[in-house]
Amino acid sequence: MIVNFAERAHNHNWELDPVTRSLLDTDFYKLLMLQFIWKHYPRTRVSFSLFNRSTSVRLADMFPREELIHQMEHVRRLRFRRSELVWLAGNTFYGRRGIFEPAFLEWLERDFRLSDYELSINDGQFHLSFDGLWTETTMWELYALSILDELKTRAGLKKLREFGLDILYARAKTKLWGKIERLRGVPGLAVADFGTRRRHSFLWQEYVVNAMAANLGSAFTGTSNAFLAHKHDLEAIGTNAHEIPMVLAALAPDDDALKASQYRVLELWQSTYEGALRIMLPDTFGTTQFLDHAPDWTADWTGQRIDSKNPYVAGDEYIQWLQRRGRDPHEKLIIASDALDVDDILGLHAYFGGALASGATNRTAVRTTINDFRSATDFLDPKKWTPGRRIRFSAGWGTFLTNDFRGCDPAAGSDFDPISLICKVSTVEGKPAVKLSDNYAKALGTAEEIERYRRLFGTKGLSNIPVIA
Repeated sequence: MIVNFAERAHNHNWELDPVTRSLLDTDFYKLLMLQFIWKHYPRTRVSFSLFNRSTSVRLADMFPREELIHQMEHVRRLRFRRSELVWLAGNTFYGRRGIFEPAFLEWLERDFRLSDYELSINDGQFHLSFDGLWTETTMWELYALSILDELKTRAGLKKLREFGLDILYARAKTKLWGKIERLRGVPGLAVADFGTRRRHSFLWQEYVVNAMAANLGSAFTGTSNAFLAHKHDLEAIGTNAHEIPMVLAALAPDDDALKASQYRVLELWQSTYEGALRIMLPDTFGTTQFLDHAPDWTADWTGQRIDSKNPYVAGDEYIQWLQRRGRDPHEKLIIASDALDVDDILGLHAYFGGALASGATNRTAVRTTINDFRSATDFLDPKKWTPGRRIRFSAGWGTFLTNDFRGCDPAAGSDFDPISLICKVSTVEGKPAVKLSDNYAKALGTAEEIERYRRLFGTKGLSNIPVIA
């Protein structure tokens, strides 16, 4: 796909090009979770809150609230297209056809609607909240995040003349190619696009996904973006996210039920999808405590996604847990997905999924020596590697795949640097929701409830590291 980004940005009337072109323009796991919610919690009321963790970037000073409202209202008018529903009904996902129930797809076509929203501005920041039935609010997360990210991009583009735009995108394409070139030909590599929520723009994400598919072959396993998977005949990647355990925890009537809710999620999930899509996300209230108290049947799940913990530490912890439970780690899968870039992907692939670097027997050694591997040729050099896969590894590449414009601005500014926007569950039936994560800096909820959850779940294995993206 050839796109003249500079010409398009220079001459374009943005009103002809809405940020969200389809309700499928979301992460695939949102659709899987929506079906789960529709099936089990259709009358539960949930509110979401969106805010900017990168407080130094004053979004409300970059573009007017009217532009945001215009894009939000456009999304509210969208409906699922018949061709999209046919794709959901008839396509094979994770080797299975018919993952989406006919009654659910009929509901999507006939009854699905997005909730209303509240928008305010405080100290240069937009504050968005969505309140209503869980089925009406959950999908706002990705739409709202991608809208704000792209409006920020468009505001920056308006400051550049056509030559400056040429330079911006030439540098970004060069940077992207440099990353792809380092990944080409690496044996056993598995990497997917997870970049919808923090992308530079829809068109740039589409460009990146096509570039990955064209140049990485089978090493590019697909995209989390359902619309791009549908449009370009790619695998749709994703299972579930933190909001389900957050909601079930908030609904728990007592402390015992609260601690058990993180496993109740898995019971309901595997019954909903008949044993498919079994990737755990154990860090909502801390990975270590989750594994320490998990029922034995959880070790039969396919694997786990690592989000807020150092992936080297989390991967080792999971392998050791599997071994204690009598399972073979070689048959399992770990997916790293938090703020990855090419060095992280290569290092983790070397440590877990491809081969052990000669003499690199621990995480520190791998991270030190990975800087010596600057191309696929280095990875193919038999003198540098000894076989030794420990567990299957896959990378979910997000922000630094679809929005790495750091250093690309010809005006030497930071208007195009990615920022950390989040949209998470804030209340459930009027009760505050909490996410502890494996990183103190990522905890969400009221201070009182966070403290209560930490007393209940403990803080074993938690760290405190800066949030990058």
